[in-house]
Amino acid sequence: MPWRVIALGDQLWHVDALAERPANTDAWQLVLSFRAGGQGVGVGAGAGKRAFWTPYPLEATSKSSLFIQAERIPDAALSQLLSQRLA
Repeated sequence: MPWRVIALGDQLWHVDALAERPANTDAWQLVLSFRAGGQGVGVGAGAGKRAFWTPYPLEATSKSSLFIQAERIPDAALSQLLSQRLA
């Protein structure tokens, strides 16, 4: 089950949030996974074929703190990030 589902145009995108801690750092960084999930309410023929990972400018010293902050990200910010990435 995706963390969030974002509609962009007539395409649904499944978004997952992951924590990554680069080597030699103490901070966890947020990484988002976007995967095309179909058109409208049903699943289209191209579902799942378009996917990408992108870092999000959010970090914390613990995973739990990072995910608490991630819950506050508005859907509009995710839609804007997705639009920029697809442009």
